[in-house]
Amino acid sequence: MVQKLKNPAVFFMGGSLLIFAIIQFLIETGRLNAYWQTILFWGAAMTMVSLGLNLIYGFNGQFSLGQFGFYALGAYTSADITWRWVRGDPSGLIVVIGGSVLALLLMWGVASFLKRFYGVSVFTEFVFHSVATIAGFAMALKFLRPLLGPVIYSLIQALPEPVGRQIVFFLALVGGATIAGIVSFLFGIPVLTLGSDYFGIATLGFTIIVKVLLDNSDTILPFPEMKGARGMVGIPKWTTWPWVFACFMFVLLFMRNLLHSSVGRAIVSVREDERAASLMGIDIARTKILAFVIGSIFAGLAGGIRAHDLGFLHPTMFGFLPSFNPLIIVVFGGLGSMTGTIITGFFWVFLLEGVLRLVLPTGFENWRYVIYPLVLLLLMLLRPQGLMGRYEIPFLRQTYPPVRKPGEVKA
Repeated sequence: MVQKLKNPAVFFMGGSLLIFAIIQFLIETGRLNAYWQTILFWGAAMTMVSLGLNLIYGFNGQFSLGQFGFYALGAYTSADITWRWVRGDPSGLIVVIGGSVLALLLMWGVASFLKRFYGVSVFTEFVFHSVATIAGFAMALKFLRPLLGPVIYSLIQALPEPVGRQIVFFLALVGGATIAGIVSFLFGIPVLTLGSDYFGIATLGFTIIVKVLLDNSDTILPFPEMKGARGMVGIPKWTTWPWVFACFMFVLLFMRNLLHSSVGRAIVSVREDERAASLMGIDIARTKILAFVIGSIFAGLAGGIRAHDLGFLHPTMFGFLPSFNPLIIVVFGGLGSMTGTIITGFFWVFLLEGVLRLVLPTGFENWRYVIYPLVLLLLMLLRPQGLMGRYEIPFLRQTYPPVRKPGEVKA
C-alpha cells in the first residue's frame, strides 16, 4: 500500500479527479459564473494548442507558426457539423467522418504503393496523397451522404436527446481534429523538407491563407452558413466542463505516453541532432511529419471545444497576431517542458483575459502587443530557458531503469 502511494501516477490522477470534482461542484452550485467558466474553458483550449506546438517546436525542434491555422480548421469543421445537425442536416457529419475514413484508407494504400519504389520525390508523394484525399471526400459526398445520411440521422434521433447530442458532439470533435491532422499531413509533406526558419515562414503563410479563406467562406468556399467575414453564428453551446476535462486529459496523457515511448525518443533525437538520428536509423522525414500531425490534431480538438463554448466564430479570432499566442506561451513556460506549458497556458488566459479585463480600464488590449515583446525580451535576457526550463512534475518526467553492470543479476 505504501508503494502505491509513492507512485506519481496515483497522486497525479487523484489530484486531477479532485480538481475536476471541485470545479464541477462550483459550476453546479453557481459559484463559478459564466464569465469564469469561459475563461477556464479558454485556458484549457489554449493550453492544448500550446502543448501541440511544444511537441512540434519544443520536443521536435521545428519552428512553427501554423497552430492557429489548424485551431481554426478544427473549430469551423466541428461547428459546421453541429450547426447542420441541429437543423436536421446530417451531411456535415457524414462527409467529414466518412470522407476522413475513406481518405485515410486511400492514403494508407498510396503510402504502401509508393514504398515499392526507391527515391520517390516529395512532389510525387504530395500529389498522390492529395489525389487520394480528394477522392475520399468526393466519394463520401457522392455516395455516403445520400446512402448513410438518413439512416444515421434516424438512428441517432431515436436515442434519448441528451445521449444523441453527446454522440454528435463527440463525432464533431473527432471530425475537426481529423481534418486538422489530414491537412497538416498534406501540408507537411513538401514544407517539412525546408529548414526550420523557412518552415516557420511557410506555416505562418498557411495561417494567413486559412484566415483569408474563412473571410470568404460564403463566396469562394461553398459554406454560406459560415457567413465569411461576418462571423458564424448559431453554433450550439455544447461544451461542458466534463468534455473540457476529458479532452485536456486525453491530450496530456497521450503526449506524455508518446514522449515516454521509443517514438517519442526519436522525436526528441531529431531536435538534438538530425544527422546523428539519421545514422541511428531514424526516418527523419517520417518523424517530423508525425510530430507535426499530432500537434495539429491537438489544435483541431481545442478548436472544437472553443467553438462550442462561444457559440460564435469569426476569422479575426485566428488572425496573424493571435497566432503568436501559443508560441509566446511555449517560450514562456520553457521549450520541451509540458509542465511549463500547462502552467503558463492557464496563467496566460486567466491573467490577460480574466483578471486584467476586470481590473484595468477598457482599451488596455491595444497595449498588449507592446507589452508582449518587452516581456519576451526580458525573458530571453534573464532566463532564456523559460520560466520552468525543462522541469517536469514527477508524473510527466521520464524515468529510465538503472543500468546494470555486466554480469549483474537482476534482483
